Amino acid sequence: MLRTAAASTVGSAAGGNAATGRRIWTALAIVYVAWGSTYVGIRVVDRSVPPLIGAAVRFIAAGTLMYAFVTLRRGRLPRVSPRELASLALVGGLLLTGGNGLVVLAERRVPAGIAAMIVASMPLWVLVLRALTGDRPRRATLVGLAIGFCGVALLVLRGGQGHGVGVSQLLVVVGAALSWATGSFLSSKLPLPADIAAGTAIEMLIGGAALAGLGPLFGEHWQALAGRATTDAWIAIAYLALAGSILAFTAYVWLLQNAPISKISTYAYVNPVVAVVLAAVVLGEAVTPLMVLGGAVIVAAVAVVIRSETRAAASVPDDPPIEHGPCLALDGATEVKLIN
Repeated sequence: MLRTAAASTVGSAAGGNAATGRRIWTALAIVYVAWGSTYVGIRVVDRSVPPLIGAAVRFIAAGTLMYAFVTLRRGRLPRVSPRELASLALVGGLLLTGGNGLVVLAERRVPAGIAAMIVASMPLWVLVLRALTGDRPRRATLVGLAIGFCGVALLVLRGGQGHGVGVSQLLVVVGAALSWATGSFLSSKLPLPADIAAGTAIEMLIGGAALAGLGPLFGEHWQALAGRATTDAWIAIAYLALAGSILAFTAYVWLLQNAPISKISTYAYVNPVVAVVLAAVVLGEAVTPLMVLGGAVIVAAVAVVIRSETRAAASVPDDPPIEHGPCLALDGATEVKLIN
């Protein structure tokens, strides 16, 4: 009987581990596809909708839905202090108004695949900011940085050939990655709400409101949303809000609680590949040898940096846990903020 009970226990544990493993890979697949496809969705929206206004609608809709869900689930409005609200405004402005806003502007001309590969360099910019503020990255990290920026330079200087895209337009995407990195860097330094979902919803609402205000300043007109937006554009906006902003967010937060960071971090170098493949299949974008080379260099460099920093963090077990999110920890003090 003891053997039977033990066998039953082992079998149950194995079954539970297998089920958890399947859920982890399902959540990862959602993150890979949802966040990798956002660049394709943005490109579809940009065809008939003013880019900043389209992004504003997406984030205001996603933020409203998430805020309402949090309120209903908690049974009360989320509590945020004035200091936390100010921090959310700054971080949301950098991530969504600056980071996403520049991407949607650039993708009027820049192919989705190239944009995704340049934005994939964002963790490298976070480490540059760390170094500028006194941190000393490991040697392997510095090697990864140098390799990664060679890939960025290759894409910016030569990646637009054959696509009719100039260097200035690609530099806008670099600016988006830098803005996103700055928001990520500051998110680990500023007081943010302990309620991750509520904080993210407020960031979306603030970022969406800022984009709504900036649209007319850039010559965009709200009338165009009703008069020119195609059915495809509305479907893309709905997809970006529901899948890109809410579903992937939920899957990622679940992963943070149930999967090792080494597995979660694979999103950083899988998403650009997904974006390039989907852009080629869905939008018919050409994939040139220079794109493949530059993107491969960036993805490889990000993989080297993340592995190096993950090992460095693992060697310091007494570091306090990181509570701000959703994010990817690069070390004990710096995070990469994630709201695609």
